[in-house]
Amino acid sequence: MGESGFDECELCESPGGEVVWESDLCRVVLVGEPDYPGFCRVILQRHLREMTDLPKPERLQLMNVLFAVETAIRSLCQPDKINLASLGNMTPHVHWHLIPRWRDDRHFPLPVWAMPQRVTSAQHRQINGRQLGDEIIAALRTT
Repeated sequence: MGESGFDECELCESPGGEVVWESDLCRVVLVGEPDYPGFCRVILQRHLREMTDLPKPERLQLMNVLFAVETAIRSLCQPDKINLASLGNMTPHVHWHLIPRWRDDRHFPLPVWAMPQRVTSAQHRQINGRQLGDEIIAALRTT
């Protein structure tokens, strides 16, 4: 068993996607889900299970990153809605999902984890990870 008390943690052992921005506290990864371009995760750099395990200043810092990523996704992807989720049932490591949603996406209006409602192509909505990283940096400057 590892020092954190867990045998394995996917988010401790791998980046969890294409890293587009990172700090000592967290990293932002582009998930690479073809049906949901711009789908990102904000992942804590160390293993903690819950947001309230973080000291208050780090909670605020993490939320500022989350807001900056949302701002960047909205700017680049122009979605109809952004879904924010911090589930961690399968991976008990602090992380947030930021999922751009469109009225014509596969699952709308249901969550992306539900049964698909339609077949659709999101190829016209693909985004560049470097551009997303630049947008995140710009958004962090204004928080």
